[in-house]
Amino acid sequence: MKILFIPKVFPHSRIVGGPIIIYNRIKYLSANHEIHLLAFIKEEQKQYINTVGKFCKKLEYVPYPPKRGIAGNIFDFFFSSRPNYMIQEYSKKMEQKVSEMVSKENYDVVISEFTMMAQYLYKNKFIPKTTKKVMSVHECYTVARLKIMKKKPLSWDAVKAFFYYIRLRPYEFKMYADADLVLTLTPEGREEILHYKKDLPVKIVPHGVDIDYFDLKDRKPERNSIMFLGNFGHLPNVDGIEYFYEEILPMIRKEIPDVKLFIVGQNPNQKIMDFAEKGKVIVTGFVDSVKPYFDRSMISVVPIRLGGGFRGKALEAMSCGLPLISTALGAEGIQGNDGEHFLIADKPEEFAAKVCQVLTDNNLYQKLSENGRKLMEDKYSWQQGVKKLESTLKELITE
Repeated sequence: MKILFIPKVFPHSRIVGGPIIIYNRIKYLSANHEIHLLAFIKEEQKQYINTVGKFCKKLEYVPYPPKRGIAGNIFDFFFSSRPNYMIQEYSKKMEQKVSEMVSKENYDVVISEFTMMAQYLYKNKFIPKTTKKVMSVHECYTVARLKIMKKKPLSWDAVKAFFYYIRLRPYEFKMYADADLVLTLTPEGREEILHYKKDLPVKIVPHGVDIDYFDLKDRKPERNSIMFLGNFGHLPNVDGIEYFYEEILPMIRKEIPDVKLFIVGQNPNQKIMDFAEKGKVIVTGFVDSVKPYFDRSMISVVPIRLGGGFRGKALEAMSCGLPLISTALGAEGIQGNDGEHFLIADKPEEFAAKVCQVLTDNNLYQKLSENGRKLMEDKYSWQQGVKKLESTLKELITE
């Protein structure tokens, strides 16, 4: 197959969070198929071009569009054919480059990664009928806005979510209806989309983890250490660490005063930076590799309340042998059992109690560590995930 990927974020090998799935899809599909990549890129990401470029027959990139001001956003809300939320990632250069590549290259499949990028496939007259349009939905934006309004009512975030939602809902599902296939990462994500439009062609291709890299051999966990990993340019991660630090960590400290928290990931805002406490809370910012922090930590927490999709951070932690404590939303899509492979807690006091239990009960610690690693080996290697994607695309082409 000849496949064009159009992701929202440049998918290099050092990326943290959701975009790592795109890098691995390209890497493993390139063994048997011709891969082209067109992506937005930031200046500091150009040093990583070769990490993904070696898997691509053709690689093109354009700069991110400039941010819209308040006046521009108001104008867009009333007069643009695209919702404000989608315009954040709209670029005339990207639109022209997509049209140029799809009209010249005769692709079997063109895949938009993240819903933002589906707008470049939607009603694109330059895409030949012989090319299948696939929209890979890492989270449904309409559903994500509703979750913000429910979890953070009367907040500024909820107000913004409401105004985004008004224009977003009809546009988003018209986009999906224009695709030959919609992909989700989890069964829950599939059901969320079908709830709004039952006749959409939606299939599940799950996230994965590099079980050879994220292993146990270098583990030297520090006493009572907890790790939270995320890209803090993404609201669910910001909300998650604020929720953990403000509501859960104080209860843990009452039981385990010397607990240490690693907050790992790029783009922490000033509020998160201010969480830092010498020897107690370490805020790293961007790191070249997250693996050393998994190796230094006893457990991993995923206190996510917003958004949707699969949390690659959960798979990476379990692959490294860290017991995982998560909200039900944070563990969405993982085919394991609460109490056997991970622990689920949706209330602050329950979350704190389970963290303390794992840190003080060695038998439980070992059970979750061993079972989590085994689950990753059995079900979540990248090779298995990409094999599922490959068979799904082949089936689409031959229909």
